[in-house]
Amino acid sequence: MSRVQLALRVPDLQAAITFYSKLFGTEPAKLRDGYANFAVAEPPLKLVLIEGTAGEDTRLDHLGVEVASTEDVQAATARLAQTGLATTEEKDTACCYALQDKVWVHGPGQEPWEVYVVKADADTLTKQAGSACCTPTGATRPEQQPDAAGCC
Repeated sequence: MSRVQLALRVPDLQAAITFYSKLFGTEPAKLRDGYANFAVAEPPLKLVLIEGTAGEDTRLDHLGVEVASTEDVQAATARLAQTGLATTEEKDTACCYALQDKVWVHGPGQEPWEVYVVKADADTLTKQAGSACCTPTGATRPEQQPDAAGCC
């Protein structure tokens, strides 16, 4: 199993859930405070909605590829590094109410991409208090606020 992930930061989470439920003909696979994700079968897509700030436009938070195993993440890490891309690995990180292994790269416009596997459910949205989830450890993006309650 492999599918593309699109994570959006939305100003009205409930309105976004209603819209995307209608668009894709499915209900969210996971709902938590300030967070929802959809496991869309056709087209294969993991749509993540992260509650943003009321009144702001919806914006791209990050992109990803969900894979089936830690071995798939390791293979992607090796392949990406061999192509000369700078990679940042995270293992056993709690993010988006899930325990994950992942590797990060950035596109030419600094758009963050993750290749990740969900290993188990987790109790927390973010990696640590005050951290902006879904960015590589130690990395920052100007559009993210330190107290962002978002994640993948």
